[in-house]
Amino acid sequence: MEKTSCPISEAARLIRAGRLVAFPTETVYGLGANALDTDAVRRIFEAKGRPSTSPLIVHVDSIEMARGLARQWPPSADTLARAWWPGPLTIVVLKQPHVPGIVTAGLDTVGLRMPSHPLALELIRAAGVPIAAPSANRFTELSPTTADHVRQSLGDVVDCILDGGPTTVGIESTVISLAAQPVLLRPGMISREEIEALIGPLGMAGAADGAHPSPGMHPRHYAPRTPVITGDPPADGRGVYLYLTRAGSAARAIAMPRDARAYAAAIYGTLHTLDAERLDWIAIEMPPDTPEWAGVRDRLTRAAHRV
Repeated sequence: MEKTSCPISEAARLIRAGRLVAFPTETVYGLGANALDTDAVRRIFEAKGRPSTSPLIVHVDSIEMARGLARQWPPSADTLARAWWPGPLTIVVLKQPHVPGIVTAGLDTVGLRMPSHPLALELIRAAGVPIAAPSANRFTELSPTTADHVRQSLGDVVDCILDGGPTTVGIESTVISLAAQPVLLRPGMISREEIEALIGPLGMAGAADGAHPSPGMHPRHYAPRTPVITGDPPADGRGVYLYLTRAGSAARAIAMPRDARAYAAAIYGTLHTLDAERLDWIAIEMPPDTPEWAGVRDRLTRAAHRV
């Protein structure tokens, strides 16, 4: 039976009971479970079809809760958390032993984030535990930015959906590792340049063998069922061209926002709508290769990747 909305009190009870709750953050909807309950976290992996090599982000309601999960909390973590928490920034640090290995893909690090959506914070506080949560969709598929997207993807396996309306940031968080020298693991709407202005130069993550240090590092990710093409639209087939600067020759074209933040907030919802039309392709004009567009370009590149 497909699950629908429930009150915060019931959602918190389900989290404490080891069940799965989908909830809104400012980035995308998450599929949450008690981060300290190994069996509950295993249900996330089973529901999503997610490989064990892809770690989960743990959502907290305060810097104090984050520090309780971290074996080391360097000054740079405090600097970044005080600048951007609550918000779309995940900080990877060395973990405490009581954080289950299934959460971290067996690594000695854990990604921590304090979301800014009021329902997400209320859920964590009501449950009284940190909540592990990847995006609430099947693995590598298009991330959900509304409760309806969750229902379409995972409505048969989630125990409760908290409906907080459309998300506002629209793509997943920036992920920065502070476990050793600072490294940018996943770009997002907080740019590399903004982070470097506070803590100095960042390294860049290379290809990972085995467990990934961050979610979102698989070559193909964030993908609709419809094939995505980055660049000019094909001459044949039934499709739609999403453009920024010119409509091109496509029979059907949609102008996307020219502001990076507005584009990020709109892109997944647009792709969900078009995916339902069972098109032959969706072609997308790539945004500029500038710092504010890095997160969007990463998502589009992975969505278009061919297995």
